[in-house]
Amino acid sequence: MRSGLVRRWLDLSHKDQHAGAKSGRGLNQLLGLAVRPLYRAYEGRLSREIRRYPVPQHIGIILDGNRRYAERRGVTDPREIYSFGAGRLDDVLDWCGELAVPAVTLWVFSTDNRDRPLEQVSGILAAVEAKVISLANHPDIHRRRVRVRTIGKLDLLPNSLRNAIRAAAEATAAYCGMVLTIAVAYGGRDEIVDAVRSLIGEQSDRGLTLAEAISEITGDGIARHLYTAGSPDPDLIIRTSGEVRLSGFLLWQSAYSEFYFCDVPWPAFRKIDFLRAVRSYQHRKRRFGR
Repeated sequence: MRSGLVRRWLDLSHKDQHAGAKSGRGLNQLLGLAVRPLYRAYEGRLSREIRRYPVPQHIGIILDGNRRYAERRGVTDPREIYSFGAGRLDDVLDWCGELAVPAVTLWVFSTDNRDRPLEQVSGILAAVEAKVISLANHPDIHRRRVRVRTIGKLDLLPNSLRNAIRAAAEATAAYCGMVLTIAVAYGGRDEIVDAVRSLIGEQSDRGLTLAEAISEITGDGIARHLYTAGSPDPDLIIRTSGEVRLSGFLLWQSAYSEFYFCDVPWPAFRKIDFLRAVRSYQHRKRRFGR
């Protein structure tokens, strides 16, 4: 009973802290200081509980809620809006490292996002580029031996971002401590279409007849041509900011994933939110269609 009350208090306190009103910020800061010991105690309790059970081997995260988070703070500059969320990545890598999660995939920009106003698109891509550049030189990336890879329709990205992606991949290519995959200019339907096209192209190069080619269009054949070919399917997919849908994220790979949706926007995503998601995953019985 007490833990339930504490949990509700922490959630309410968190909502108050991120209400975004310019007035009352001093009160919110005092409230944050008051609940900090409770946060630490609750985090410790969750961590101890989680370590008793297997953790996901691959976690996918849909980073949603940057604009709503910024609006509550009166921030309108697109570059500043998306820089809020970029800083959260370091924390997520720390949390995954503590639990020895070997693979993380973050969806930062979809092909559909390209239809947003130009200033928003520029703000997102600028934040992504700055983060990718920092990853290539971040000491924790090299200490943890994190391999950085990127998936999506990369030819749609600005040259400067493609160069940053290439540099991060080359700087971490030999690492195998954790695989961090960044999905940018990514769409699940696009990925499946591109995989089928690639498979058919391969069959054409082999000189197969139409009948022979059709017989080789199998689930395994398509999977070999996905952007994520060779990577394990995600065990757990987390979406922030309260939206309850995948919006095209890893459509093929998520057939048997467990989903966790939380209300907090991505820039406000806390360690206890992450640990709750992992605990929820651990308490589910996975059947894989059987």
